[in-house]
Amino acid sequence: ANSRLQHEYVPSAHLSAACTCLAWAPPGGRPPPSKDGPQRKKRKSEVAEVNTQLDILAIGTAVGSILLYSTVKGELQSKLDGGHDSKVNCVRWHQDNCCLYSCSEDKHIVEWNTQTCKLKCKWKGDSSSVTSLCISPDGKMLLSAGRTIKLWDLETKEVYRHFTGHATSVSSLMFTTVKPVNENNPSDGITGLYFLSGAIHDRLLSVWYIRSDAKEKNAVMAFSVTDEPTFVDLTTSEVKEEPVKLAVVCRDGQLHLFEHILNGYCKKPLTSNCTIQIATPGNDEDSTPKPVPILAAAFCTDKQSLLLVYGNTLQPIIEKVSLNTTESHICLIRDIQKVLSLKTDVAVTKVKTPVVNSDSKVLVPGIPGHSTTIKTPSSGKEKKKTKRKPGETEESIEERLGALDIDVTKVKTPGGLPQTDSFAVLLVQGLESNDAEILNRVLNTKKETVIKNTVARIPIHAVIPLLHELTKRLQGNPYSASLMVRWLKSVFSLHASYLSTLPDLIPQLGMLYQLMESRVKTLQKLSRLHGRLFILASQVAASEAGQDVTEVNQTAKVVYEDESSEEEGSDDEMIADKESEENWDEDEEKEEQSDEQEMAVEKEINGDSDLEPENESEEE
Repeated sequence: ANSRLQHEYVPSAHLSAACTCLAWAPPGGRPPPSKDGPQRKKRKSEVAEVNTQLDILAIGTAVGSILLYSTVKGELQSKLDGGHDSKVNCVRWHQDNCCLYSCSEDKHIVEWNTQTCKLKCKWKGDSSSVTSLCISPDGKMLLSAGRTIKLWDLETKEVYRHFTGHATSVSSLMFTTVKPVNENNPSDGITGLYFLSGAIHDRLLSVWYIRSDAKEKNAVMAFSVTDEPTFVDLTTSEVKEEPVKLAVVCRDGQLHLFEHILNGYCKKPLTSNCTIQIATPGNDEDSTPKPVPILAAAFCTDKQSLLLVYGNTLQPIIEKVSLNTTESHICLIRDIQKVLSLKTDVAVTKVKTPVVNSDSKVLVPGIPGHSTTIKTPSSGKEKKKTKRKPGETEESIEERLGALDIDVTKVKTPGGLPQTDSFAVLLVQGLESNDAEILNRVLNTKKETVIKNTVARIPIHAVIPLLHELTKRLQGNPYSASLMVRWLKSVFSLHASYLSTLPDLIPQLGMLYQLMESRVKTLQKLSRLHGRLFILASQVAASEAGQDVTEVNQTAKVVYEDESSEEEGSDDEMIADKESEENWDEDEEKEEQSDEQEMAVEKEINGDSDLEPENESEEE
């Protein structure tokens, strides 16, 4: 009544297994009053009007399990596992026997026994995923829909009737009549009933008639709305002459009301009797009225008034509106902003602001690169300075700003290099202001760890500008290109997941691809040239080394021999001549083979030393 949140339940695995669908169990295991109809049990706005208290809520999850939650006890009662492999699309309770039916993306329909929490029966419902279910008023049949609609016999689990269905997956299924209109064939209790279906991205709601012959598969009539239907509610017709009232909420936030007596085939789609919209008055500062989306609508038990849910999904407003269908279009004026702002103001005043110590450092969201884990050493020094004796001089404003860490460019480590968190801030500033000096200072870093940490800390919006800047610099001289490749490598390795989400990634990186291709094309030619030059250079170096060695040895050898041969006496001239001839022969060999020179010199020295004792003996 007062649009306040009464109960909130967050499953423990709500992040890994999000809730996908829900349904209220019939109160106390007994069928609800006939006027509400079985398909009304999912309406949250009707909870207050059911006489017996609703307790158990079945919640389907994205991983295939179903949770049974007790709202009275406020705790999870049981969990149904092992039925489905993937997302549960719809859950429906049976009116009489406490059975629960569920359908899933895995193409199967499962019948559960909620007392024992075990799987009772499982069968394949469709060739693609089954998205919606509805149990017939007598509880003997089950409608299931993926794109085509099938009517199953719950005893035999066989298809009783086929219907063509919709082009897209069906989102809502419900019976519009409780008793068969024609009493000719009451044996099966289902022939002669009408039911309604709506699908996603489909602006037509179809009405189907269950005939005795199985050949007729098409819809008998359709209701047209302005956008995809998101929420459908109706009043069931119990007598043949009683019109069915239909309330359809569309994705565009409008509510369409239809009233029609179901009496066979209708060729053209029926348009709404009345359209309801909600808007703000627009008489404050902002003069234009703004539309307020309607989220859901449900008929009250008197079938004359509606419960509307509108506004914000986090804080919806529920209001009872009596219907006046004489007008074709109704616009309700509701000052929703004022209501919301009042509530938030009240909430804010209850919050106590903590008393903050003057020494503590406050990190403001919005300044990129700030992280609580990294504490800059310089800020510690600045804090020490603040605890000076009263006699000493006061700090300058610049030092205070440094202590507050606002001017991040001045924060330096003892080594003199800015830290990686300040590098990230500098890089973002440089890219935004296109300042070449800042960019040069950051991008000329060679340390791999600094580059990696900087790239990891830059905000996502700076990734594409950074890539453009790197591409521009790659076209410069080769030295800068070799530095830019390191940055590119870390950008692609750390931000690959973000880049892959961009629709226009290929044109963004087009220039980079061209640069890489042109460089890789010349690589083979360059490596060949490098190989040839290397061989030439090594040959030149080897020949120069060889020449140096021969010259030195020759001069030493010639000088030594000439002096020794001339100083000999006349008696041993013959011996000297023989030796000199040998020496000349050796010389010729030496010029050809430089490797044997040293040995030859040794031989000569030995020969000369042999001569000396002979000379001495002859003289004696």
